Amino acid sequence: MGKPLDIESGNAKPLRVKPRAAEPNLRDQQRVDVKLPVTLNRPGQAVIECEICNLSRSGMLIRCTGKVTDVLMPGRRTPAPGDWIDVTARFEVPVIARQTISLAARCHIAHLRRIARDEFHLGIRFVDFEGRGFDYVDQYVHRLMADRIV
Repeated sequence: MGKPLDIESGNAKPLRVKPRAAEPNLRDQQRVDVKLPVTLNRPGQAVIECEICNLSRSGMLIRCTGKVTDVLMPGRRTPAPGDWIDVTARFEVPVIARQTISLAARCHIAHLRRIARDEFHLGIRFVDFEGRGFDYVDQYVHRLMADRIV
């Protein structure tokens, strides 16, 4: 072992650490893997088609290309907590074997993760549904969870 470094700390200034902004922990909801088409629409922009990778009662994970990511999130920067990117999501979930219901939800893009060269995952949090949309998502997720257990 070497000698300890002789560093004077007399001139050191105290370090102030900024507290992390409060943000909800969305990991408390169980997620189910799905492969569903979804359309996303930012205010004033064209509709973009993507794919839902997983779904929970509180949000969804979207798979998209770099080009789509650039349209939804200019600069590809994850939004700061509280400074979310608003989008409207439209997708369908099966209610029974041969019947699906169309849902529309106001959402916030909460995070961005690069998966491969031209593949990104966007974490999207549900804010509000039209009609009984939350109930349908809740029932669908519950049914998929029950099927996984059996």
